[in-house]
Amino acid sequence: MPTKTTLWLRAEHRASEARSPLTPGDAEQLLNAGIQVVVERSARRCFDDNDYLGLGCQLAEPGSWREAPSGAFILGLKELPDDSSPLPHRHIYFAHAYKQQPGAEALLQRFQHGGGELLDLEYLVDGNGRRLAAFGYWAGYLGAALGLLCWAAQQQHAELAMAPVSPWEDRQALLEHLRQVTASAVGQAPPRCLVIGAAGRCGSGARALLEALALPVTGWDIEETRGGGPFPDILQYDLLVNCVLLQGPMPPFLTLPLVSEASRRLSAISDVSCDPGSPYNPLPLYSECTSFGSPAQRLLEDGLPLDMVAIDNLPSLLPRESSADFSAQLLPALLQLPHFPAAPWQANRNLFLQHCQTLKES
Repeated sequence: MPTKTTLWLRAEHRASEARSPLTPGDAEQLLNAGIQVVVERSARRCFDDNDYLGLGCQLAEPGSWREAPSGAFILGLKELPDDSSPLPHRHIYFAHAYKQQPGAEALLQRFQHGGGELLDLEYLVDGNGRRLAAFGYWAGYLGAALGLLCWAAQQQHAELAMAPVSPWEDRQALLEHLRQVTASAVGQAPPRCLVIGAAGRCGSGARALLEALALPVTGWDIEETRGGGPFPDILQYDLLVNCVLLQGPMPPFLTLPLVSEASRRLSAISDVSCDPGSPYNPLPLYSECTSFGSPAQRLLEDGLPLDMVAIDNLPSLLPRESSADFSAQLLPALLQLPHFPAAPWQANRNLFLQHCQTLKES
């Protein structure tokens, strides 16, 4: 009798991560398809453990994925615990390991040593190369929101850091908060906003947020950036929301010498793509991500301040809405796991094997 396919939903290691790649309702659909679903308990996850249990999932202790059956698929979102232990399972998550990011080589070596495989959600694509499941819309939506909060904080107390942020109950609560904050920037004209990558999922989310607040927004995409930067015109906006995640080398959009010019109007940048460790970062102005507790870092202090928001799990600020959207997108691919490595997983697995081979040859 064939062994039943097991999907093991791990508890997220990162303290600020409340999202889930699988909702209880979509877990039930996997169960109905004959896939065993094990869910690690989590006090942070936006869905209650009992919601999964009541639909037929098995519950397990946090971190017990290490002892999961050898054939189990371990599903998560963000990074694994940072240690050197071998990884014998197939892991499905956003690993950020294929663009020379810090720690990427060590992570791939852990898979090699354990005999496991990385199935990176960033590279789970259809035949046209379009990602099958992405948080891009919500990342852009919240990236624009935090950029706006950063700008508003500057108008009120330019010498103070932007206040910490925490998840909102839903998008209406977020919009109401933003209306209150921007209204309190008494006497200030509305910020001029620029979204780069405006035609993509992420860019559409950023534009949706700004347009919901009736703010002036300009969108750039391939045509406006085709020649490569730097782009002095960016300095004439108050807020830049970058939604471009480069896959190869390209001249940066901004440089430190450029943003140091006295004629700059730009005071807030929200780098939604948030890839500071990659040589393909189009905004090489910073070296570390920011966090919910400290959302903005000051790049320039003298004269007009310039602050950078660079948080790599922005959709966790609207965890239930973003999780429901992502889980629905991912579900069709998860339903194909009993036929692994059939499409859409085959190309994803091949990419992992190619990177491992390159690692061996280097």
